[in-house]
Amino acid sequence: MRGGATMVDELPVMARQPLHCFLLLDCSGSMASDGKIQALNAAVREALPHLREVESANPHAQLVVRAIAFSTDARWHLAEPTPVEQLDWRPVTAGGYTDLGAAIDLLLPELETPPMPPNALPPAIVLVSDGMPTDDYEHSLEALLHSEWGAQSLRAAIAIGKDADRAALAAFMDGAAPLSASDPEQLAGALRWATSRATQLASTLSEWVDRAHAPRAVDGDVEEAVW
Repeated sequence: MRGGATMVDELPVMARQPLHCFLLLDCSGSMASDGKIQALNAAVREALPHLREVESANPHAQLVVRAIAFSTDARWHLAEPTPVEQLDWRPVTAGGYTDLGAAIDLLLPELETPPMPPNALPPAIVLVSDGMPTDDYEHSLEALLHSEWGAQSLRAAIAIGKDADRAALAAFMDGAAPLSASDPEQLAGALRWATSRATQLASTLSEWVDRAHAPRAVDGDVEEAVW
């Protein structure tokens, strides 16, 4: 010990492992109808406090968020890995086609080491869509599933409304059924659950488990459904 320092003060501080949460958000023209794009922005904002709770519960992990908006082609909406406690969500807007393959292709270079730090935790990737992909996404998805970090990633998907391509979203999740959202409240609950659960599991190095406690979905033809 030196001066008034204690043995605890002199213990090395353990480096926090980065945990990347990637959001792949469908911003096609169909998302402009019935308030879906507004509901998506509200759902992301509502999910952030829950992600902060996940990070607080796992002091060895530093949770950073990035987002890709895809419509006709794809673009980084949130390009820099942003610590979740510093994130102030900037709304996405809707218009164009549903180029899911372009979104995955944009993500792929980020799932190699570098730029992914070698000590990173498995990334969480959450896909949200209300339609059918309008490009050749299958080849891109195959590349994702065989990429260095994509193969280790915790992936979740949310189908908005009755027109979402659930087969494509299930393929993204290795055959598991995506969550469904038929109104803004369900979308907020599904995104909150998907982001929090995927990052929680990634931060504890756990495997993706059954989704018995996932939000209940309403079928698209039920009277209360909006979408």
